[in-house]
Amino acid sequence: MKIFGIDIIKGSVRSKSRRPLYALYRMEDGEITDVTEVTEFRLMRLLSAEEPDILAVDSIQEIATDQHELFAFLQALPPRTRLVQVTGGERKESLPKVASRYNISFNKFDPYAEARTIAQVASLGAGVEVIAFENTTDIVVSRHRSPGRGGWSQNRYARKIHGGVMQKAREIEMRLKGAGLRYEKKETKAFGGFSRVAFTVNAPRDMVPVHASRGADVQVRVTGRRLDRIRYEQRSGRPRFLIVGLDPGTTTGIAAVDLDGNLVHLTSSRQMTMSDIVEELYRAGKPLIVASDVQQMPYSVEKIRRAFNAIPYTPRQSLSVEAKYDLTAPFSYTNDHERDALSAALDAYRSSKNKFQNIAKRVPPGVDLDEVRSRVLRGQALDQVLADLRGVPPAAEETAPTVPVERKVEDERVVALDGMVKRLRGYVAELQEDLTERDREIERLRQTVRRERSATEKKLQKDADLATKDAIIESLKRQLKNEKRHARRLKKRLDRTRAIAELERAEDVTPVKVLDALTRDAVRSLDEALGIGEGDLLYLQRINGWGRAVVRDLATAGVQALIVGEETAEGLDPQLVREFREAELPLIRGATARVEVRGRTGAVKTDTLEEALRDWEEEQKQYRRELEAERVEYLFKEYRSEREKEVRRGG
Repeated sequence: MKIFGIDIIKGSVRSKSRRPLYALYRMEDGEITDVTEVTEFRLMRLLSAEEPDILAVDSIQEIATDQHELFAFLQALPPRTRLVQVTGGERKESLPKVASRYNISFNKFDPYAEARTIAQVASLGAGVEVIAFENTTDIVVSRHRSPGRGGWSQNRYARKIHGGVMQKAREIEMRLKGAGLRYEKKETKAFGGFSRVAFTVNAPRDMVPVHASRGADVQVRVTGRRLDRIRYEQRSGRPRFLIVGLDPGTTTGIAAVDLDGNLVHLTSSRQMTMSDIVEELYRAGKPLIVASDVQQMPYSVEKIRRAFNAIPYTPRQSLSVEAKYDLTAPFSYTNDHERDALSAALDAYRSSKNKFQNIAKRVPPGVDLDEVRSRVLRGQALDQVLADLRGVPPAAEETAPTVPVERKVEDERVVALDGMVKRLRGYVAELQEDLTERDREIERLRQTVRRERSATEKKLQKDADLATKDAIIESLKRQLKNEKRHARRLKKRLDRTRAIAELERAEDVTPVKVLDALTRDAVRSLDEALGIGEGDLLYLQRINGWGRAVVRDLATAGVQALIVGEETAEGLDPQLVREFREAELPLIRGATARVEVRGRTGAVKTDTLEEALRDWEEEQKQYRRELEAERVEYLFKEYRSEREKEVRRGG
């Protein structure tokens, strides 16, 4: 594995005048191969040329000022190179603290020493990988230059560029198919080929067998699909070892410190069951020691210890309040339960602190110190542990074991194992009881949920029915309102019809219906109000906007006659009179038949009306004779014209 470890010597990525200068350590298979100082530009050239497996930094702030620049930096890295921040992700630690886990010491004021340490701890699995892209890659093949306006050879030039884009896209598609990758393709057609081809590949960038390139006519861009935010992925899957202190009771206090005495987790709650406590500790790490602040470990603490197979710790005598205050003075807590749990964990750490220090002195650099400590505390010899971690069998000791000693050791081991089996069986029985009780609780809660769900469904159904009925009621109210409005209109029409009927029963008077204007809208309005039928007599108040269609409609309806008011009759259009005469519809002037108007109805004396109709009929006969004379004269003229033409042709 090839690793680059860098640290800033001088300058800053935030400065425009003093760009950063880095100390670079190259490590391959655990050995330092080269040490140099490089600029930012030179570093990118080396990364592109050598493509290391890991680029390790102690802070991403040394290579990018913000998230946008970090995306650009990660995009510029070779596909197989991973960026590792050795000091952790969102919860960072100092580099000396990370190095102390592997028993590595360095001068923190020397950038070269820091770069070497960064590379070493990265090779040992420390830190987190900085991930900025999804498992999706976008490949865009496009023109590297525009065809422009061109001249005589413009078409040939554009065809050459677009054909190059199409050829390059086909090559990339063949590579993707050969690699067995799933992808989607979108093509933009152009003269002679394609102007742009976009591939969306369902694979991370390091698995795509295509690299960005630029040619004379075609360019290829390969980019990963960005995440919404930078994600940190732990490189080592092994959880850290913890020393846990517990204070059981109505309110449970939980405290956890690492093997260097640093506080990792501190909380308390009144509603935590045994399984909740186990889950809380499991998320924090792997408990190596479970401690109590009293001499006799409580049974609930013992159950949790068994769950993790941890080492028990109890003080020789129960801790006093003064001792608890002294132990927890450097830390902050919210209640006495957290204080008691934290004091138990710190007291257990204090009891093993000297052993930890002795182990650190004997362990060579580059070995996971926490793993060594945990194995030694569990009874393994230090040499055996180091040999296991390095993969080398331990040196055989030249001893002359005797049979009685081996038998004694074996008997003690059997007794210890028997005791462990008994304890485990008891613990299994307790867990089974807890499981049975949990099953009962789950069934009870399920029944409660079913009852609540049934009640909720009934309420929702009732609300839906009420909403439907409310909608029906609103619709019926609107319908009733419309029907009432229609009934009022019909009642008014009935009253007018009765008035007209009364007038019709009178012998000397003829009823008249008043028409506002000689338009279709006015006719339609009168028809809706009073009705227009055969034999009706209409009184016309205005003739503005008249049309031939209205006259024909009234004639078709069988209207007896139209009476025009005196003022209206003075300005009668001759064309309008002609239309009425052609439609055989009497048009009577108001001076001849005087009409008494009362709203939408009126009345005219019958004898006056009959006299006016006779006058109209006489005028109509004269109009027909004139039309017949005009027709005969026209025929005569046509005949004479034809005869003259024949005479001229004969002569």
